Amino acid sequence: MMMSSEETEYHSKDFGWEELKEQIESDPALGYHFLPYTHQSFSSSSSLEIDSQSWNRFHARHSTGKFFKERRYLFKEFPELASCEEYSKVLEVGCGNASTALPILRGKENILVYACDCSTEALERATEIIYASNVVSVERRFRPFCWDVSACSFPKWLICDSCHETSRSKQNIFLSDFDNNVRDCTDVTSSKESDCCIGGVDYVTLIFTLSAVPLHRMSTAVAACFSVLKPGGLLFFRDYGLYDMTMLRFEPDQRVGFREYKRSDGTRSYFFSLDSARDLFLSAGFMELELEYCCVKSVNRRKQKTMRRVWVHGKFQKPM
Repeated sequence: MMMSSEETEYHSKDFGWEELKEQIESDPALGYHFLPYTHQSFSSSSSLEIDSQSWNRFHARHSTGKFFKERRYLFKEFPELASCEEYSKVLEVGCGNASTALPILRGKENILVYACDCSTEALERATEIIYASNVVSVERRFRPFCWDVSACSFPKWLICDSCHETSRSKQNIFLSDFDNNVRDCTDVTSSKESDCCIGGVDYVTLIFTLSAVPLHRMSTAVAACFSVLKPGGLLFFRDYGLYDMTMLRFEPDQRVGFREYKRSDGTRSYFFSLDSARDLFLSAGFMELELEYCCVKSVNRRKQKTMRRVWVHGKFQKPM
């Protein structure tokens, strides 16, 4: 598989994270980011509704243009996707406008991608983009459905109770008997003809999704991802890291928790340390294969500014 110039030029060690940490924490103007925070009580049902509405508005506002870029680095950072077996199943959690699903479908002609998001606006946009891409057999290989992974377990057609308990998988089952339309949490729980389920998935991608989930619901989301993976399956994680430039832009009144912020449009963002990410995944039962900071300098030539981006890269496995 040939890599584009964008892929070959990708790098992730432009500066040292410890050096950045020392610089940021010694700046008095940024001290409010590190103050203790007392969490407020949460009302679950209303907060779930607000989250999905906020993301619907967000995706409606960014429905045109190039706000999201296709993540062409995926096969380099997660080479298992490039070398996976034919008809492997990938579950993309929090698919947004398909910036992760599209390069996976384009890069592997036989891979199957199930993509969920809590925003119906995002799913409509993702479906439009995927179907306009001329990807091979896209109508059979891309299966979007509406789901909030932080609110409830995944639907039983992904993996039923029987298959989950026995850890057995049904191989190479296509979803030809499922409706192509975007569906909500109430009408996606069964197929028309399937005797059981698709037997779980081989890979889960959690790319810039978990940071948008309220901190007190993250463990629910990670546990749900663990439950639908086949034994030995891999979860690929990438999200905002501690001291990323976007964290430092938040004002004191935008803090809603420790390292947790809310934008004016109601969407959230959390910034992970390696320890906070590790605790979440290991507590759910995963084994850690890779976990590190990616520190990238990007230059805004129009504004003549250098921006220091920090992301957390992780690879976790469900035990055999």
